[in-house]
Amino acid sequence: MGLIVCEERTERDYYEVLGIGPDASAEEIRRAYHMLAFQCHPDKNQKIEEANKKMQEINEAYAILSDPIKRREYDLPRGYGVRVPKFKKGSKVKISANSPSPHRGQTGVVDKEPVKDAFRFWYTVGIESKGLTTVGRFAEEELEKPCD
Repeated sequence: MGLIVCEERTERDYYEVLGIGPDASAEEIRRAYHMLAFQCHPDKNQKIEEANKKMQEINEAYAILSDPIKRREYDLPRGYGVRVPKFKKGSKVKISANSPSPHRGQTGVVDKEPVKDAFRFWYTVGIESKGLTTVGRFAEEELEKPCD
């Protein structure tokens, strides 16, 4: 019986692929991706054999880092950054259009300090509508800073 050699897959750091740091914002990730996609696109670099492979690597990095949940799952085992809450008690927030909540698009105020689980922070938000206050629980990715 011959010797079986298991090849270890050395995955390149997605932050390194995009040329950004682990603390990069969603906007910085998007800008880095667009810049690299423009520079490295195979149609623009037809003579370079590695262009297609490089573009696949850039797309894979962007797919993971642009999705908040996939990014946290990627970051956790690598020990990237200590997660800190985006909003504090008393912060004004807007329920994102991507939220499954019927309150999407409305603004509210964070009632309590956020609670952290393994993947995200959870916020209790008071939303005023027609003189009544409704309290809802939202994951961090469902909230954004309001445009005032």
